[in-house]
Amino acid sequence: MIVAVIDGMGGGIGAQIVTQLRQELPLEVEILALGTNAVATDRMMKARANRGATGENAIKVSINEADFILAPIGVVIPNSMMGEVTPGIATAVASARGYKLLIPINQPHFEIVGIEWKALTKQISAAIAIIRERAGLPSPEGA
Repeated sequence: MIVAVIDGMGGGIGAQIVTQLRQELPLEVEILALGTNAVATDRMMKARANRGATGENAIKVSINEADFILAPIGVVIPNSMMGEVTPGIATAVASARGYKLLIPINQPHFEIVGIEWKALTKQISAAIAIIRERAGLPSPEGA
């Protein structure tokens, strides 16, 4: 199973996602770090992603390897993340075959209405629980 994590800007959210995936999913799960820039990719790799690639073309080529895609919602909105998400990236992610789990994070030019705010760690854990369920993975011990 391959989980793609997509992030941009400083890569902090992507790094946090990768860290939690590593802690909560079996080691056999491959994590693919796809950054809109080299800093984001590097941060996700340091958080222990298996492989990483950077930029629009790398995302377009690699995204369809993923069974699951986990990212801030901005990756499907052209020109978000201060313009780092190109229309090509947004289209590639939205059209990818993998099951998408998009984390609702507001940005200066859009707001997600009707979503209850939760700490990022809780949002990521909820996404990981969905991955576990859809992939037929057992729940972690004590859950």
